[in-house]
Amino acid sequence: MSSAVAPKMSTTDSTQTVRRVTDFLRGFSVEATRPTADDVVALKSAAPAQTRVYLSAVPARPLTDLVGYAAAVHTAGFEPIPHLPARHIASAAALDELLGRLAAEGGIKRALIIAGDSDRPQGPYSGAIEVIDSGLLQQHGLIEIGIAGYPEGHPRISADALDHALAAKIEAAEQTGLGVHIVTQFGFSGERIAAWIARLRDLGIEQEVRIGMAGPTNLATLLRFAHRCGVAASALGLTRQAGLLKHLVGTSAPDGIVRALAETDAQLGKVAAHFFSFGGVGATARWVAAAAAGRVALDRADGFGVEPP
Repeated sequence: MSSAVAPKMSTTDSTQTVRRVTDFLRGFSVEATRPTADDVVALKSAAPAQTRVYLSAVPARPLTDLVGYAAAVHTAGFEPIPHLPARHIASAAALDELLGRLAAEGGIKRALIIAGDSDRPQGPYSGAIEVIDSGLLQQHGLIEIGIAGYPEGHPRISADALDHALAAKIEAAEQTGLGVHIVTQFGFSGERIAAWIARLRDLGIEQEVRIGMAGPTNLATLLRFAHRCGVAASALGLTRQAGLLKHLVGTSAPDGIVRALAETDAQLGKVAAHFFSFGGVGATARWVAAAAAGRVALDRADGFGVEPP
């Protein structure tokens, strides 16, 4: 039985591809949930100063937990960007107090404003736009917000509704003097993500898009989070492409999607790479920092390996 052999890249093509990868990864951000002191130390050993660290809000925990995590990240020389889930905020007073502490103790200038996954709001905010319209973000010195994007769709919201909500949140933020960037749900298809961003640009949405990807992790963890976030079908497709057995016994890295997006980066407008640290924030930061530094070996037609220092 014969198998096709991918054509060998020229040295010039290989050099250009590595440069595109490193350019695409420059200014990357990471997402962490309840980072420990060891996580922060690991970040400091791998990520450049002022790297954006997005801090997930855990539904079962009080939002005030974010203050300590933001303070630790800020003290270590990074920029903390906490998630603020609107439906989990009990009152305007609670939001006011939380923002005050995040600004004073965590030095925040940006936050990711999301609806949150509760079916019923715990207070007066049923969606992100109501937090944006509250005026409290600016009162506490925030200069920019992130809002969520869904390249692979949302399990409960139509594409048209998502487009309308995205445009409305951008308009509301800009009318109140806030800058805006978009942070996407993690996905596995560079083609689908690129098509989604192209559609945003066609709609006149030119804000920076931070493209969400899963950092290095094992298959079981990857599929668990993918199922929870509504992108399980795409994750399963990835395992079929790269070999299910390999993922079962090893680590899945996002090299294929990084390379695909890097090849089309110039056509997507202002974009950046954003990594969900399902396999640990330290492991994610080390992998991305190594690739961003150019320690890349193009050992496959559609991906790459990361070389040790």
